[in-house]
Amino acid sequence: MRGVVMYSAGDVRVEEREDPRIVEPTDAIVRLTATCVCGSDLWPYRGIEPADHQVMGHEYVGVVEEIGADVKNVKVGDFVVGSFVISDNTCEICRSGFQSKCVHASFVSQIGTQAEKARIPLADGTLVATPGQPEPELIPSLLAASDVLGTGWFAAVAAQAGPGKSVAVVGDGAVGLMAILAAKQLGAERIIAMSRHPERQALARFYGATDIVEERGDAGVAKIKELTDGMGAHSVVEAVGTQESFMQAVGSTRGGGHLGYVGVNYDVKVPGIELFFAGIHTLGGPAPVRRFLPDLIQLIWDRKIDPGKVFDLTLPLEEAAEGYKAMDERRATKVLLTL
Repeated sequence: MRGVVMYSAGDVRVEEREDPRIVEPTDAIVRLTATCVCGSDLWPYRGIEPADHQVMGHEYVGVVEEIGADVKNVKVGDFVVGSFVISDNTCEICRSGFQSKCVHASFVSQIGTQAEKARIPLADGTLVATPGQPEPELIPSLLAASDVLGTGWFAAVAAQAGPGKSVAVVGDGAVGLMAILAAKQLGAERIIAMSRHPERQALARFYGATDIVEERGDAGVAKIKELTDGMGAHSVVEAVGTQESFMQAVGSTRGGGHLGYVGVNYDVKVPGIELFFAGIHTLGGPAPVRRFLPDLIQLIWDRKIDPGKVFDLTLPLEEAAEGYKAMDERRATKVLLTL
């Protein structure tokens, strides 16, 4: 099969890889219908994470082609959406809603789903079948549910976005935009998108943003407070993962408010005294996408939400290298790869 391999930072190739096969009786083989490039894939692309002939990709939808003897929840022929974290969905931590911290958790990125097929371990706990075979126009939205929609939704839930709440979203990438969508669906009264890019501002408004703030750092915090009677937002989402964005998010959260952080961060150091005196609730990390998948799939199926608009560039798998380059250069928010 064909699949994406990152030889080293900036060196992305599509080449022949071995076809996956059933290894454990809990495995499923999925023939992928679509996959995509994630913002977190840019960390190794930029040399921040190591990359040495690394298979790539962790977002995926497709049709089950083969199942192990112990798989009960999905069958051959099912169209499925899977989380980017493998989980059994039965352990005590999974049952509490944190499947990304399952006692058997592993990351799909170790498998590499920017490819024609993928072996998904613990298929019963990781994959969710759609109500039927989706119409082609639903594929991008279902693919978004595999990571960025579920991650943005978790961030909004962690920030306790809801009726009567003001929500500030730091970051206008795919996850930030999906957090805006989630905050709107959760009933937030005011949603403030922090963005400097006109095309992303337009999409933010489409998804429910009521205000746009272009300022960053201390100026951004001051603007959020100006818009919220000097107190800061009830709910803040951090969807970038840099020192500046994280501290901007902390500063934008009112006393007693909630911060949901999902930006993958490197070298972010939060001064303990600042967090102490902020007096806020914090929750974040790798999103337990599997918790939300059934409800998100149904919302998409019923055409109540359209997260697929976050894909603004579509390329064939063979042109994956161009997709990485486009996202690195901010010419694309998120790239969908067709198979």
